[in-house]
Amino acid sequence: MTKIAVINFSGNVGKSLASHHLLAPRLGNATVIAVETINADDNDGMQMRGNEFGALQENIMSLDSVVVDVGASNVEELVSRMKSYQGSHEDFDVFVVPTVPDAKQERDTISTIEALADDIGVERERIRVLLNRVDPRDSMERMFPMLFKFHASHRGFILREEAAIHENELFGKLANSPTTIGDLLADTTDYKAMIRDAQSPQEKTELARKVSMRRLAVGVQAQLDDAFAALMR
Repeated sequence: MTKIAVINFSGNVGKSLASHHLLAPRLGNATVIAVETINADDNDGMQMRGNEFGALQENIMSLDSVVVDVGASNVEELVSRMKSYQGSHEDFDVFVVPTVPDAKQERDTISTIEALADDIGVERERIRVLLNRVDPRDSMERMFPMLFKFHASHRGFILREEAAIHENELFGKLANSPTTIGDLLADTTDYKAMIRDAQSPQEKTELARKVSMRRLAVGVQAQLDDAFAALMR
């Protein structure tokens, strides 16, 4: 039984990627609740707006394992409601704060951590940063200079270099698609044989794309296993 909030004041940091591809599959296919008002129709699973916090609490408490993907347009409202409902932050075992190596997102990540740790009072062990879009050939401190400097002085959250999602073209291919990495790995179709029998260049290209995505998925799955282990240890 694990209940996780994936949260950041900033958008485009990989909250949905973390929720659907990293966390939910490794928590026994946990239910994903999307708290979003913008482009809500693009999200899978249950959807709820930030101002429906009372109902959100009830859903969280009634589920064994849940990942709450808090859209950027709802984070401020959710934090405000969490302050009003005393002790409601205790419903979550972990707050995962994804971030990417861009200055604006780094600043928003720090603001998110301050809101959780300083304003709400979430304990250090329950706030975990997930580094996203990481180039494994580069230094983490060089990619995220503000965040590492803040961690050295604040220490009110967990920051581990191994809790990182490497940049990979597969995530772009899966964007806005119901297909998961698990789906790709479970697919045993012999696409190479189908390519030989295909009648058109377009069909061959599409089948070859499926082979390519499955190959990418093998490496990505192993990397995500490592990231999850580091994030949750």
